[in-house]
Amino acid sequence: MHPELLRSPRNILVCEKSNFMNEKSKHDLHVLKHYFNYKVSVFIPECGILPSEVNDAINGFTKYYLVKDLPVYELLEEECLEKTVKKGRFYALSHNRRIDQDDVVAILPTGQMILSVNKDMYEQMGLEGKASQYTHKQPTRYVVTVDLTDKSMVPGSKRYNRVLWALKEKVPVKMDFLLARHSTVADEGGMLPPRLSQYHCRELQASVSTQKLSSLPCPVLRSCDIRGEGSCEPHQFLEWLGAVTMKIDCNNDATSFLSTYSCPEQYNTLSQALLCSITGLLLPEDIQSLLEKLRSYFEQPKLTSWLSLVVHGFADSPVSWGMAEHGFHKGGENFYSFVVFGNQDYWLHMGTGANDSCPP
Repeated sequence: MHPELLRSPRNILVCEKSNFMNEKSKHDLHVLKHYFNYKVSVFIPECGILPSEVNDAINGFTKYYLVKDLPVYELLEEECLEKTVKKGRFYALSHNRRIDQDDVVAILPTGQMILSVNKDMYEQMGLEGKASQYTHKQPTRYVVTVDLTDKSMVPGSKRYNRVLWALKEKVPVKMDFLLARHSTVADEGGMLPPRLSQYHCRELQASVSTQKLSSLPCPVLRSCDIRGEGSCEPHQFLEWLGAVTMKIDCNNDATSFLSTYSCPEQYNTLSQALLCSITGLLLPEDIQSLLEKLRSYFEQPKLTSWLSLVVHGFADSPVSWGMAEHGFHKGGENFYSFVVFGNQDYWLHMGTGANDSCPP
């Protein structure tokens, strides 16, 4: 095998420890800045039934829409722009598009439109942008950012007409989109802009699956030891948690021909554990609410001292955290995880691949 194929791609894992009660804690900021999430996993040791408060939070996740063959310019038409995008907390992400090969479009909840496009598309649009950080010496990919909340983007203005013309006349591209809007008003949350209803669309709800585990080897965690000097270190813990999520046997059974993985040293065997996975277009506001319910899990005495929440971002999103450009390279990973302890301490792990800047 070629040596390059044996080499693992570069990845970044940022780890920090804090307490939810600390006024300088930035846990909410890290959650709310990770805009496009497709999977959330909750792992609770020594638990057999999903707590009702947690279940209610999951069932309350915002509905979203899959709109087929939507012309990109429709997102800039006055009705959609003024009544939906500029009100804030509107999320749009092109669906089934590969960030390293296809043209990808997203609208952030802060009102910025991101177009990550190939060289031909960029030259045809004629809009100002910059070369991707993760392209070749001769740029083959460009990123165009349009602030839809800027005064220059008022419908009828010169700048607005220029952008609309580029996407409507010059390159009238169509894409499938995932769309959602978070709202504190019950009758507004998740509503699709009326103009977009003329296209083929489906209203979707996050998919939830729950698995009860038994006799599970589980590493020992201590809130004061995030480095793993006397217990399990972060890489080992995340590897173990990934193995559990993927239903990989952690016993290193000599008769197994599928896996030789074993649980890290210093472990206990859990009599039972609960793994709950949620998939879809998952809004950070809903994940923030779920995290709050998981924190309150320890208000009553429990058999475990910790639980975990893992959030995976879309591999083909043009951004990871905030406005930071995201690329695919070999995996497109961008994720974060909380280990929540009973004393309100937490560990936060944030991971990205080779085509990403360091997480915040």
